[in-house]
Amino acid sequence: MCAVVAICALFGCKSVKLSDAEEKQRVGEYYAAAEIYRKLYRKTKPDQKELRSYIAYRMGDCERLVGNIPRSVSAYANALRYNYPDSTLYLRLGQTYHRNGRYADAIKYYTEYLARVPNSPLALNGIAGCEAAVQWNDHPTLYQVARMEVFNSRRSEFSPALFGEKHDQLYFNSTRGVVHKDSVNAITGTKNNALYVSKKDEQGNWQKPEEVTDAVVSGFDEGTPSFSGDWNTMYYTYCPDDAIDPRTAEIYYSTRSGAAWGKGQRAAIVKDSITLLAHPAASPDGRYLYFVADAVGGYGGKDLFRTRLIGANDFGGMENLGPDINTEGDELFPFVRDSATIYFASSGHPGLGGLDIFKATLDSLGKWHVANMGVPVNSNADDFGITFAGDAEAGFFSSNRNDARGWDHIYSFAYPVVTIFIEGYVTDAEENTIENAMVHIVGKDGLNVRVPVRPDGSYRVELERDISYVMMANAPNFLNQNFELKTDAEERSETYYVDFYLSPADRPVVVENIFYDYDKATLRPESKEALDKLIRILDDNPHVTIELGAHTDRKGSAAYNERLAQRRAQSVVDYLIEAGIATARLTAKGYGKTVPKTITAKMAEAYGFLPEGTVLDEAFVESLTPEQQETADQINRRTEFTVTGLEYNLR
Repeated sequence: MCAVVAICALFGCKSVKLSDAEEKQRVGEYYAAAEIYRKLYRKTKPDQKELRSYIAYRMGDCERLVGNIPRSVSAYANALRYNYPDSTLYLRLGQTYHRNGRYADAIKYYTEYLARVPNSPLALNGIAGCEAAVQWNDHPTLYQVARMEVFNSRRSEFSPALFGEKHDQLYFNSTRGVVHKDSVNAITGTKNNALYVSKKDEQGNWQKPEEVTDAVVSGFDEGTPSFSGDWNTMYYTYCPDDAIDPRTAEIYYSTRSGAAWGKGQRAAIVKDSITLLAHPAASPDGRYLYFVADAVGGYGGKDLFRTRLIGANDFGGMENLGPDINTEGDELFPFVRDSATIYFASSGHPGLGGLDIFKATLDSLGKWHVANMGVPVNSNADDFGITFAGDAEAGFFSSNRNDARGWDHIYSFAYPVVTIFIEGYVTDAEENTIENAMVHIVGKDGLNVRVPVRPDGSYRVELERDISYVMMANAPNFLNQNFELKTDAEERSETYYVDFYLSPADRPVVVENIFYDYDKATLRPESKEALDKLIRILDDNPHVTIELGAHTDRKGSAAYNERLAQRRAQSVVDYLIEAGIATARLTAKGYGKTVPKTITAKMAEAYGFLPEGTVLDEAFVESLTPEQQETADQINRRTEFTVTGLEYNLR
């Protein structure tokens, strides 16, 4: 007899009995039990407080287990009003308010429960989840989540599983089925789940799902598919209806012949058909089958187990995944990414409410590390049943968020590709390109690359976030230049721009922006920045020795200008020595006005009246206008350094 007929018999053909509801609840037919409890509660007089509180509490449990949270909250509130004596009521109120996103109310009832049951992991983790939920909502991850209307209907659909080498097919459960159109599940109150599949077209667009009608279809509730690494075996959950001898969920498997799935067969993981086994997840390497079980020796609720896959229907013993993963709550819907990474849904770990999706990674010592996937993948609703498109950080999951009926639907998720680049140019001080220039980058993440600079002087390298790097640009006959970079820790794409201006080792280089007091050798404070840059060049090239040459304009006698220039050059040397540069690496030379500047291409571009290659000697300068003469004199007044050796302190 189907569930809907059984319910009709209970309500239309005989009086409602409390024992009927209790039996329905005992065998897991929560929807049917809740309907009976609701009718009993209305028939029970208000002065029968003890009975009313008992019925209300058990009704709240059933409504919670079928996902009808508003009704569950109302039922638990009535149980509290009638002084239900079991302290677990406070835990259930905390969980349902938590599931509603009412975190302050949830913490209140979790705390009430802790006063009666100190150190309860469920209550402590509940409070931790409520407190963390505020942070998770305020600081969502970069995952992009969208409801997939092409897969969804006005009914329920969940547990998506990608299929095929190209991940271009998606299997999932749905209660919209035609095959199961006359069935009603006494656990959920909806039609039994049927398997559906959607395929991509040639343009890569998902098509309208079609119900699977292969031999695997039984007419009973079946779903949560998972596929072997060779795609030839499907493991799934099978829930037969039997009004006389209620049975629990079991794991079945089907093998693929051609393009069709064969008749399902029971997976002989355990000998009995009493132990609840569900939500199979085959590891891609074919070594293990992970699954959910409600078995002796667990940690409280439903736990995650695995068994070694010897053959399609040949299994090793059951292995509980242990307390790092399993809690006093329920751990459900596993998905195996690789040998050290699994995903699962849990109501026991700290979360936003209901079921949250967690990632567990296995370290070299065999310990699992569990992390909540955060918002927006998780919500205060039930989020579960995740599947990935191979190595891509993208796929699908199911959630009953934003559905007033508590029905599940398919959502997509994708993590945007976060790229960190550093790019720029390597040129000489005149911004001319340099032949055979190279950028060497060493990072604390192990990166050690030498990148040839392109003919236009540019370079570009991809880096990682939150890493310290040391960079060095070099080229033949040029001094090295170093740069240190720490990339940002924030998960966002970023491009850093660093240009290198290399100093030649075979000709003088002007040290721009060195200033002296008028007619004196005293360095002015605004010279510090330029001198500190020169110090960095010397630090980047510890085996280089240089001459500091000071030059004056044409005004005054040659002897006076040489003496002034010598004192100025010595002032620069003294500054560098005080900063820690070895004296032996430095020579001061005052040239006075004996070496006038030759105009470079860059200078000619900046000063239109000065052709490239022009020597600013006294005769040329005096041929200019007074304003132009002042500019030419300023150019001649300069401090330069010239490399005199490359082997200082080399042994």
